[in-house]
Amino acid sequence: MNLSLTLQQLGLSQREVALHTGLSQSTVSRINTGQWPARNPHQARKRLEQCLRHYGASAEQLLALFARSTKKLVPQVSNTCSTVPEVSLEAQINPSNEEDPMLLQNESLTPEARKHFTLPRNPFVDDVQSPDDVYQTPSVRYVRAALMDCAQHHGFVAVVGESGAGKTTLAEDLEERIKAERRDVLIIRPYVLAMEETDSKGKTLKSSAIAEAIARALNPTAILPSSPQKRFARVHELLKASRNVGRHHLLLIEEAHCLPTATLKHLKRFLELKDGMQRLLGIALIGQPELRERLSGHNAELREVVQRCEVVELEPLDIELEGYLRHKLGRFGIQYDTVMAPDAVDAIRARLIHMPRGGRASDARSICHPLVVNNLVCRAMNAAARTGWPLVDAQVIAGC
Repeated sequence: MNLSLTLQQLGLSQREVALHTGLSQSTVSRINTGQWPARNPHQARKRLEQCLRHYGASAEQLLALFARSTKKLVPQVSNTCSTVPEVSLEAQINPSNEEDPMLLQNESLTPEARKHFTLPRNPFVDDVQSPDDVYQTPSVRYVRAALMDCAQHHGFVAVVGESGAGKTTLAEDLEERIKAERRDVLIIRPYVLAMEETDSKGKTLKSSAIAEAIARALNPTAILPSSPQKRFARVHELLKASRNVGRHHLLLIEEAHCLPTATLKHLKRFLELKDGMQRLLGIALIGQPELRERLSGHNAELREVVQRCEVVELEPLDIELEGYLRHKLGRFGIQYDTVMAPDAVDAIRARLIHMPRGGRASDARSICHPLVVNNLVCRAMNAAARTGWPLVDAQVIAGC
């Protein structure tokens, strides 16, 4: 580690670094010789890295500075862990740290990185073109089955997941499977741009718009009456006529966490549209974790909906991370071991831990979702290529 050279390049003195980080000058001097503090070394590294970033250090400088000296600081996560990985020391000492926006920001693989790792193309762009491209964790398999069952048997399900967890991909996967298997299921998607929960924030999706979407999907030339009662009666008639020729219907609403409370309550009425004892419409809601909270048993206003709706959640990759990356690279004919070192997976899982502001260690949660992983791995591959690092390993992950 050559901290002195980096400080010289940035025009900083050890005293200025000590004042900025809160570390003593003797500690900064010892770090320069590779001797990290015995107590809270992650805290010292985090403070030093933030200081250097503040004064303009580049990613290459940080990688060159920290990569070889911090491998022992990377938390190891057990491969047998079945829940959230052990929280890194860095997350424990920095509870106010929000999700690093750089982990969520899209980063393209550079031509330099593609050449460095001998990649025919970027494996993280336009990477899901068929159901075979979807990596199936146990959580994904259950969600896929739940969506298909909802479509075929007119159920009521809410799929919940963080941004980048793959919710939209699974909705598209459902449509592809219905086509491939030639199932007579009509998927109805009401569209509202900039949909919000209240009219004061944006445009809301109301029951009348859902009714119109159903009618247009069943009969594009249908003219709906202006009277609400006659309008919904007409929708009911169209659904029954479609059901009589063997068709099934699925109302699929994305960004459902933005649905107004009134519309969520009215979904029960759509679910109750029947022909005799046969339901005519299934409902699938796709939304972020706020939807789970709104559909919890504590929400008395929506209790009739809560009692009828199955909420299923897309879990983080965690112990499935290596399998996911092997599958992702393998779909493009790329061998995992030519890109990722054995210790990279543990380092990625440990890095992708979110601690809520003011939270405790027990509040930590994994954000190891496909989109976040893709962006972090792309950034690591770019950094490795720039510095001539042979593989993406724990050291590279720690420096990104």
